[in-house]
Order: sequence, then structure tokens, then C-alpha cells
Amino acid sequence: MSVLVYTESEQGKFKKVAFEVASYAKEVANQLGTTVTAVAINIEDASELANYGVDKVLNVSADSLKDFNAKAYASTLRQAAEKEGAKVVIVSSSTDSKTLAPILAINLHAGYASNVVAAPTSTNPFTVKRTAFTNKAFNITEINSDVKIVGVSNNSFGLVENSGAATVESFAPSLDDSLFGVKVDSVDKVSGKVTIADADIVVSAGRGLKGPENWGMIEELADVLGAATACSKPVSDLGWRPHGEHVGQTGKPVAANLYIAIGISGAIQHLAGINASKVKVVINTDPEAPFFKAADYGIVGDAFEVVPQLIEKLKEFKANNA
Repeated sequence: MSVLVYTESEQGKFKKVAFEVASYAKEVANQLGTTVTAVAINIEDASELANYGVDKVLNVSADSLKDFNAKAYASTLRQAAEKEGAKVVIVSSSTDSKTLAPILAINLHAGYASNVVAAPTSTNPFTVKRTAFTNKAFNITEINSDVKIVGVSNNSFGLVENSGAATVESFAPSLDDSLFGVKVDSVDKVSGKVTIADADIVVSAGRGLKGPENWGMIEELADVLGAATACSKPVSDLGWRPHGEHVGQTGKPVAANLYIAIGISGAIQHLAGINASKVKVVINTDPEAPFFKAADYGIVGDAFEVVPQLIEKLKEFKANNA
């Protein structure tokens, strides 16, 4: 009766979140006195999951699963859970996992708790801590169903390395055509950059940058920090930046370790989408900007003066500590 974990990947490589949910699954397995079985889909090297506590990998190789499909992925996980007799299934809080988890919950007649931020405080009854009200509060949830699905909030549990070896077993789920009502014709991806979903640091900017021609310093700051770049909704609506960089309640959620907001006033929808970030730094000329109330650190100043100085100091620091 293993704890089953879905490990997300892209282009044959595990995403960072895969290692976080594997780490979480290992902690749950320790509490239950059992092992961890991971489901990996179209992965080149699944054995690296052993570094995060996985004992067994069900390796799925299927051209039909090359692109994410919520119904097909949920069916794959259901079959894996039934094969392993899993009573606890761990997924992330990515957009993909939040799409497939409710379907999987129906398939397994399971209770599903999303946005979980800590290991279970009890396994009998199974009790977890979750964020609520767009990360402004917490609630304690009991999952009383026979099978339980836990959605771990990104960057909440962290990566925990565990030495060991994992057996890798081929797994071929039965997938009929009815699962593929939605087909992917093409996928456009930005290459060579840190993605918002995987980033520990996100540098975001808003209309205070005055135009797309001024984004060079934002990209330079992100490059120095090894960060992803992002923007507010008005910026993407104006076409200054791609819609894929729009973060907030109506864009991509952010749960970075460090979120730097430059020239963003802090509308409630934006704050709701980035509140899960651990440390928030705001740079704005307006001392009354709503973002300062949510910030851990704030700088009242002109971004065109502050950011170049910040870049210079960071480069100097890195040079002296190389």
C-alpha cells in the first residue's frame, strides 16, 4: 500500500515541483510506515527520483500522452493507484495538477485537499493544513474518504534529499479514444528562460515601466538573480509583454521564495495571485501604493534609478563572493 505521487515533467525532464511532491510523499509514507511509488510519464531518466525518497517508479512511455490531457492523465493515475493499492495520492498545485486532481478524485471516489502547505499533522484522522482566502488564512482539513488526494502548494514543503535506490518498472495504462476528446495541435513555448512555475525568484513589472522598450533592465535584473520575468495584467493586455508572463489571480499563480514587484500598484487580483510567495519586495514611486501593505520590504523610489543601482550592487556582490 504505497503512497502514490504524480511527478510532472516537460520534454523528458522532471520539473522542480516533481522533486518537491516526491519529498512530501516520502514524509507521508514515513508517517504511514510504507513506501513511495511515483508515476512518471515519458521520462528519459526516472531513477533520479530516488534522491527524493521514491522507492519505485511506474514509468509510462506513450506517444498519446506526449501532451498533457487531464482525462487521460487522471485515468493513468487511477490505474496506477489501483495497481499499487494506494490510499494516498500526492500531486502538486500546478495548473495541470489542479485540472486533473478533481477528475482523479471522482475516478477514485476520493477526498481532495488542495493548497496543502505542510505535512499531515495526523494520519488518523488524516489531517492537513491548507491556505484559504487567497493565502490570507489557513484552515485545518480532515479527509475522511478511504482514498485521499493531497495537492501540495508549490514551494511550501521544499526539497528533501533522501539517499537510496528506486526500482523502475514499465507501466502501460489502458487508454481508450474517449479520453482524447481534446487534442493539442501545437504548443508555443519560451525557451532558454527560467519558467514562472519553476522559479525560486520572480521579477515582475507593471505600467510603471512606461513602455516595452524599458524591459531590458527587468530582464537584466532577472538574469543576475537567476529569476523568471513576469508582469501585471495591464502590461500583457497592452501587448508590452507576452500573456504567458501575466501573474495574478487571473494569470499564473506565483509561490516563489522571492517576488520582486517593480512599478506595480498592487490591485487585489494581482495580490491574490502572488500572496503565496514567501518574501515580497516592492519598488514604487507612490508611497500609498496598496502593494506596500502586503510587502515584506519596500522601496519608495523611481525604478529607473533604483533598479540599475540594484543590478550594480548584485553584480558586485556576486563578483566578491564567487
